[in-house]
Amino acid sequence: MSARTTSILFIILAVLGGGGYFWYTTRMHESLVSLDSRQNTADFLLHASVPFHLDTRNKTAECMVHDSLPDHSCTPGAVFARATPDVICVLGYTKTVRNVSTATKKKVFREYGMSYPAPYGTVEIDHVIPLELGGSNDIANLFPEAADPVPGFREKDLVEDYLHEEVCAGVVDIKVAQEQIANDWVRVYKTLSPEEIDRLQQAYKSWAS
Repeated sequence: MSARTTSILFIILAVLGGGGYFWYTTRMHESLVSLDSRQNTADFLLHASVPFHLDTRNKTAECMVHDSLPDHSCTPGAVFARATPDVICVLGYTKTVRNVSTATKKKVFREYGMSYPAPYGTVEIDHVIPLELGGSNDIANLFPEAADPVPGFREKDLVEDYLHEEVCAGVVDIKVAQEQIANDWVRVYKTLSPEEIDRLQQAYKSWAS
């Protein structure tokens, strides 16, 4: 049976069965996804802006976190050019590239006007574009992210895990994922349904708890 025939059968079954699943197409891929739990995020990413673009870092002092988002002028995001899906989707990839020195962490805190170190569990130096989506260790990709108010770094971890799944499944283009999380990861988080958030929390307990 051809892929085209399979797709048509899925659509017919969905119509006859009253819904529960729908077939949607990204720019390059198709994926069967849960209507209730993933439609909002799928639609949002489907219409995400292209072509890919990351701004230049043009400020190194008086940076401010606003509504859980980094100061875009200080932290516009940065990526490893070689970090394609074939690279980032290999188990253990992030361990091979994670490299942020204490000196760099102190510099990030200083640029954001914060004292280093912060009380344990309250703030972490985060990659705005995570390593698992091809983000680099460049200071243009680092910011001090608080746990509270919510959504904080724990919730951002869920967005990272969700987008990593979608990129590695071939559903979302890696550049779309990078640009969206760099520009407004909170917006992506708010498109996730309670069911999807619960699934991610269960799947990635050691990161999200």
